[in-house]
Amino acid sequence: MGNEQIPQPSSTAATLHRPAAQETPIAGTAHRWFLDRLGALWALLTDRPISLYAASVLRIGYGLLYLIFLLREFPHRDEIWGPGSPWTPALAQQLFEQTGWNSILVLSDSRPYFELCYVMALLTSTLFMLGWRTRAMSVVFAVVVTSFHARSIFMTDGGDNLILLMALYLVLTACGRCWSLDARRNRLKTARAGDAPGPVRSFYAQQLCDARTTLTTVVHNCGIVVIAAQVCFLYGSAGLYKIQGQTWGGGTALHYALNLELFQPWPALSHLVDEHPMVIAIASYMTVLLQVAFPFVLFGRLKYPVLAVLLGMHIGIAVLLGLPLFSGAMIIADAVFLPDRFYAFLPHLWRRAAQRTGMWRQAPGRAAGSGFVPPQGRPGVRSVCPHCQAQHPCARLRA
Repeated sequence: MGNEQIPQPSSTAATLHRPAAQETPIAGTAHRWFLDRLGALWALLTDRPISLYAASVLRIGYGLLYLIFLLREFPHRDEIWGPGSPWTPALAQQLFEQTGWNSILVLSDSRPYFELCYVMALLTSTLFMLGWRTRAMSVVFAVVVTSFHARSIFMTDGGDNLILLMALYLVLTACGRCWSLDARRNRLKTARAGDAPGPVRSFYAQQLCDARTTLTTVVHNCGIVVIAAQVCFLYGSAGLYKIQGQTWGGGTALHYALNLELFQPWPALSHLVDEHPMVIAIASYMTVLLQVAFPFVLFGRLKYPVLAVLLGMHIGIAVLLGLPLFSGAMIIADAVFLPDRFYAFLPHLWRRAAQRTGMWRQAPGRAAGSGFVPPQGRPGVRSVCPHCQAQHPCARLRA
């Protein structure tokens, strides 16, 4: 008995009793990878505001587009939104009770009140486009767009719906950080302050300021992501909807659209294009392909030619089908997918072209390479990162 050897456990039993850390090393690697990706996503949302130039382009574009829309409909304002509209304020109020919408235009049915609201809408669109007190004006602009949209909701189309959504989303973004009157005021204030030391804050005041900066950054970044997702859903759903139709599958959908009298601003031009069936078929197939593939090409360089083709498609829709408001809204929405380095290069390109033609003169007291983005990072850091255009101690700035 004493010389008997103890039987060794089989390899299967040893595997079952192996510690968890030695059991699946791949699981630990996957767990670390997941935590790293989660930390990178959190850093992306909290470190710095993304797409500041794109948000400013959306602010300028939609503010200008809605201003042009209101000016264009100025002679017909009473028939569309005013007391003289067939859709009376009483009928609109009954619809609001069912749908939950609301409008400041139905608070009174007097003509002076409506004219005052219309003038305020023109002023709001102008100030929002220029970026004056952008935080407050973005809220007022969203109220104006919602009120005019709800007042005559049966006269709206896809372009009006997109402008309404973007006006609501832009409230979340810091769309006044560059190319705005707010940015100019902050830049002049920073230039006057010079190298003077900032105000000394207590610990709790500094923590509160940092929390406010982080919250603003997170809300802005989430707003940009929501805008990009909205455009992706719009293109993807439109492409999938077209696939179900026989006319798009047969390449004849544009032929029928060009022969509708409602979509013929220039009948001669529509008939001229309709004489080339091969071009119409190619355009039909290309439209469906681009719309379906659009959400899948955003993370590579293929998105740039796709955006260029979509730009030409929207211009064609505006000219051939007479839908400039819808095309303008879509073109402006596509601008959110262009990186900030593209927009940052535009002023340099403009100055270079103006210097060659003799139209550019450098402003006194301003450096030749000064940027257009005001400070937007955490307080207490004076240097501006040349890569991300934010005042925060990022790795590139420390390097």
